Amino acid sequence: MNSVSLEFLTEQLELGDQLLAHRGEILAPQDLPGRYGRVVRAIDQLLLELNCESVLAGGWAVWRHGYFARMTQDIDIVLPSERIEEFLRVAAVSGFGVLAQPEGRWPKLLHKETDIKVDILPEGARPGTANKPAPTTIPHPKSLGAIGATLRYIDLPALIALKLAAGRGRDESDVIELIRVQFDQVDTIRAYLVGVHPDYVAMFNGLVARAREQRDE
Repeated sequence: MNSVSLEFLTEQLELGDQLLAHRGEILAPQDLPGRYGRVVRAIDQLLLELNCESVLAGGWAVWRHGYFARMTQDIDIVLPSERIEEFLRVAAVSGFGVLAQPEGRWPKLLHKETDIKVDILPEGARPGTANKPAPTTIPHPKSLGAIGATLRYIDLPALIALKLAAGRGRDESDVIELIRVQFDQVDTIRAYLVGVHPDYVAMFNGLVARAREQRDE
C-alpha cells in the first residue's frame, strides 16, 4: 500500500470516528467535520453571493437521514437550472476548478484547497442511465427543502425520490437502509412519491418489503 492510500485510509477512519461520536450534533451540512465542512462553507459563500438556493443530496444526505455507515468522498448539490452557468463562473474564481466533462454529463467542480469534488445535479436534468432514463427530472431546490442562500440537507422523501430515479443498485441499497432506520416515515414517503410518479411508488413498495424482511431477520 502506498503512502497516499495509507493517508486516505487513515483520514477515512478518523472521519468515521468523528461522525459516529458527534452524529447528534451534525444537524446541518456546515457541521460536517474536516475537509467536508470547509467545502460546504465555501459553497455557502457562493450561494450567498449569488442569492441562490441549493440542497445537499447524495451520500452525505443518506448519512444525515440515518444510514450512519454511509460515507462518500464527494459533495452532491442540486442547483436551479438558470443559475448554474453563473455559479460555475463565480466558483472558478473563488477557490474551485471547473472540471472538463464529456458532452451531456452534469457539471463537476474541484475544491482546490481540499481536493474534494462537487457534483452538480441540475434542476430539469433526467437521472437514470442511458439505457434506462428516469421518468422524471430533478425538481427545483425549493421543492427539495432549500430555504434561502444556505446549503441545507435535502428532505428525506425527496432524497428517496432521487434515489429511485437514479435506479442504480447502490441507490436501492441506500433506500433500503433508510427505510430500515426511518420505518415510521414510510407512509409519509409513500404519500410524497404518489405525487411524483407511480413507478416510484411501486419501486418503493418493493424496497419496503425487502427492508421489512431484513428487520425481521
